[in-house]
Amino acid sequence: MLTLTYPSALLALLGLSVPLALYLWNRRPGPEVSVGSLRWLVAGAHRRLRRLKPEQLGLLLLRAALLGALAVAVAGPAWRRGRPAGRGQVLVGPELAGTPALAAARPALDSLRRRGYALRWLAPGLPAVAPDSLGRYRGPGAGNFAWARVRQAADSFPGQSLRVVVAGTLRALAGPHPPLPAAVRWQLLNPAPPAAWLQEAAGTADSLHLLLGHGTAARTAFRAVAVARPGAGGALRVPGLPPLRYATAPDGAGLLQAGTGSGPATAVAGPLRAAVFAAPAHAEEARYLRAALRAAALGLPAPLVLSATTTAAPPVPPGAPGWLFWLSDAPVPAAWRAAVARGAHVWQAAAGPGVADTAALVAVAATAPVAVFRRARTAPAASGEPLWADGAGRAVLVRRAVGRGAFYALATRLQPAWSELADSPALPALLLEVLRPAPATAVDAPDQRRFDPAQLGAGTGGGYTLPATAFDFLDLRPWLVLLAALLFAVERGLARRAAASSSAA
Repeated sequence: MLTLTYPSALLALLGLSVPLALYLWNRRPGPEVSVGSLRWLVAGAHRRLRRLKPEQLGLLLLRAALLGALAVAVAGPAWRRGRPAGRGQVLVGPELAGTPALAAARPALDSLRRRGYALRWLAPGLPAVAPDSLGRYRGPGAGNFAWARVRQAADSFPGQSLRVVVAGTLRALAGPHPPLPAAVRWQLLNPAPPAAWLQEAAGTADSLHLLLGHGTAARTAFRAVAVARPGAGGALRVPGLPPLRYATAPDGAGLLQAGTGSGPATAVAGPLRAAVFAAPAHAEEARYLRAALRAAALGLPAPLVLSATTTAAPPVPPGAPGWLFWLSDAPVPAAWRAAVARGAHVWQAAAGPGVADTAALVAVAATAPVAVFRRARTAPAASGEPLWADGAGRAVLVRRAVGRGAFYALATRLQPAWSELADSPALPALLLEVLRPAPATAVDAPDQRRFDPAQLGAGTGGGYTLPATAFDFLDLRPWLVLLAALLFAVERGLARRAAASSSAA
């Protein structure tokens, strides 16, 4: 079947009307004026015109064919030919490599391979699966683009059946769902649920506080466990975890490693140290802040060591600098500003008298909106990350990361004249989110939340259908250009012969 890449280029064929119009115009007889003996030449002139008519018409048609060939060549003609499509493609998620679920499905995959299906990893480039490498994979995973990889395969292998074998978890099928052909067949495998994993650890002189993660089909949950602190090199037994070994780093920090000594180690964090410095104008705010910090410390894995001073800035502690809550209109000491890059965290409340405001703090931990009556004249730095915001979208608490630490700028104060934060029961929970962000599942953590199979239909159809046949396209432009060159050569030859005949006559 003939197809055109640029059909609009066929408008150039309208140029054929120009030589045709000239030809017809030249054929019109002129007015006859008989002057003397010239009237006897009229019959001879008509005989010459009749003799020249076939030759001129042939040149006209030849030149029209030349222009037509060039116009069609510009339109990009191609001949579409059907080609036999392969039996099909099987796309295997890299997250299944080496899992018992894939080993159980391997006989079925081998059967499809013997029937002519090609096995590919659902990864960038859709690499082919070697016959003996189905249980291992070393390349990049699909990430949040598993659906996009399936769409890429549907476009790359038209006319072929597609089977997608992936883990039936939210992590494996994350990301946007583009339209997919309804002919794509899915097979969701359920990897064996792993044991609990160690998310983080903190400790005191005689105990360890561990945060254990556990994934289920509905959610990922965390629970805290307190155990006695073993000596250096001692074994640690925690229900639900493989055997652990306690080690000491060169800087004296504790480490928890697997009993075999392989795999990454989890650092044991020490007590959280926080210092509150309050100028006389911020004495009331300091009382509310200390009470809220003590309440928030109940949710920390390690104890909170809190100190307060009103006379001089507290010194930066060695090792882990901890927190400084600076409640003063004076600038933060240079020693603490330099310590932020090493891991310190500095909280600074609004300075100056502020300006009146009517807004409500909107936060997840707050069960009801918290009114803000006054705020700082200068808005927090726009380059930071807003943690708290009001109903108008203005930042109330901004975090600006510097090195391993961060600065926290509060646009109001924790006292009744400035906001309702001081009396809000949500303040300890809000501070806990700042002191210790919600534990995020690591990239390699076994998130076992199941993907709802009903959503597979949401990513199919949508007017996008899989082509029934694969095609090859033969470009006809070179042949048309060659034809135009041959027509030009013939036209030039006939034109010279006609000119020679006319001169001889």
